[in-house]
Amino acid sequence: MADSSEATPRLLHVVGAAIVKNEKILCAERGEGKTLSGYWEFPGGKIEADETPQAALVREIQEELNCRIAVLDRICSSHYDYKFGRVILTVFECRLVEGEPQLTEHSQLKWLSPQELSELKWAPADRPAARMLIQGMNNKR
Repeated sequence: MADSSEATPRLLHVVGAAIVKNEKILCAERGEGKTLSGYWEFPGGKIEADETPQAALVREIQEELNCRIAVLDRICSSHYDYKFGRVILTVFECRLVEGEPQLTEHSQLKWLSPQELSELKWAPADRPAARMLIQGMNNKR
């Protein structure tokens, strides 16, 4: 019989935007006081029950960065088991369609070339997408 004190890990379905502009990718550092503060991520957030991943991403970027995006191709999906639960992250390549990203929730934003992505301390769930972008962006162009 299983120990009832062992709770089923919380499952979080989240999306991230690899926003590409002029061959550079937008990277966001998680803000002070937030889980994984100081780590870098592709901005985005949780998928609500009634949303597609793409709709969630458009909404989250509007809320977090005050700009609008077009969601293009899926880059990858990955999962990571954190202390607070399992994160299933899907990252999409995106393009800006209106406005410029504004710093509202993150500590800083940087536009980096694919080669520069390896210089950042990525949140564990974001690492597979960062690796794919480092390896693959130059091949697509």
